[in-house]
Amino acid sequence: CLPAACRCCVSYSGLIGRSWAMLFAAAGFPVRLYDSLPGVAEKALQDIRENLKSLAASGSLRGSLPVDSQLSLIQAVADLSEAVSGVDYVQECIPEDLSMKEELYRQLDPLLGPRTVLASSTSCLLPSALFAQRRYPANCLVCHPVNPPYFVRLVELVPHAGTGGAALSRAHRLMRRLGQAPVTLRREIPGFALNRVQYAIIAEAWRLVRDGVMSPEDVDLVMTEGLGPRYAFVGPLETMHLNAEGFKSYCERYEAGMTSIMSAFGPLPNFAGEALDTIDQAMCARTPANQESLSARRKWRDERLTELAKMKSAQHAE
Repeated sequence: CLPAACRCCVSYSGLIGRSWAMLFAAAGFPVRLYDSLPGVAEKALQDIRENLKSLAASGSLRGSLPVDSQLSLIQAVADLSEAVSGVDYVQECIPEDLSMKEELYRQLDPLLGPRTVLASSTSCLLPSALFAQRRYPANCLVCHPVNPPYFVRLVELVPHAGTGGAALSRAHRLMRRLGQAPVTLRREIPGFALNRVQYAIIAEAWRLVRDGVMSPEDVDLVMTEGLGPRYAFVGPLETMHLNAEGFKSYCERYEAGMTSIMSAFGPLPNFAGEALDTIDQAMCARTPANQESLSARRKWRDERLTELAKMKSAQHAE
């Protein structure tokens, strides 16, 4: 699958599937958008058309092709055999249900060629559970995007023990060609990398509210006005390196303090009780939990993420 001539299929036309289709088209790749439910892929294509027009109007459209050219690369397909015929890469995006994914894979097994890469967008299912029984397990891996993938470029590539180096390399090159930022896990681990870091933050944020240390609003400010801006450009390990005379210097200087604080972390939260109500009330006061309000806040978030992505792209070009 040479990036200049890759034919792609996206299986399932939900939010993540539509985003993948838009990314493939932005990079100039023909893509078939498949959904087993009649009319759903066609409706998704209409949504994509409106999204691309809106992105172009705001100056946020990715890729060098105009909207019409990108749309011409996306084909809505309701037949699975037609969707994957002759493709080099399949991105599966169906819900996080192992039995549903296994059923789709059983249907795909006789349809995929010996070099077609099959990647799952799963955020929590281990690739060994997904792909051990596949016809060509060496071609299979997890390719987990961050939501919303059109605006957040990180992609986690997670192999299972039988994933071939060629498939992993091809997926990595393809993600780079899409303009994403792939990271490769050397082995599978529950939660992969991003969710392990994210859930560690969520757990401590919960404890700070549960134990009456801070309000939910102030906990969020710790990220948005503190760690978030820093980590948008410099990761935690490089931050340590820069905040002393090198990484080893930081560890020597702050080891005792870090160990003392880490030992004070409480048990895993149960995500229930009074803390649940306190956080829910604070979040709903900021953004009511109705579709109109949530959609408006997501739009605001995506606009901010777009501006950040532009800034980071300009930084990388320097």
